[in-house]
Amino acid sequence: MPLLPLAALFGVITLVCAVFLLVHAFRRSLGTGMMVLLVPCYMLVYAFSQFEHPRKHLIIAGFFGGSVLAGVFLGLGAHAFEQVMLRPPPPPVF
Repeated sequence: MPLLPLAALFGVITLVCAVFLLVHAFRRSLGTGMMVLLVPCYMLVYAFSQFEHPRKHLIIAGFFGGSVLAGVFLGLGAHAFEQVMLRPPPPPVF
């Protein structure tokens, strides 16, 4: 099974969940939204402390789980691609 499309799928899931967090932060205030957008670690703090949504647990799990799985599948897919590219070419058939 190709791993790079799985990495892209989990990357999209992470992006959708991050958009939920970002929109909520900007609705709260402009300063909070800018901090969530520009300060990488503040999104973690905001997600656990100030984010309020009926599906908060699913959104946070999608964001963190999708990030981890996208990274894992991207690393494994890149490694598999490298191994395919390093194989010696087949001998010519005459």
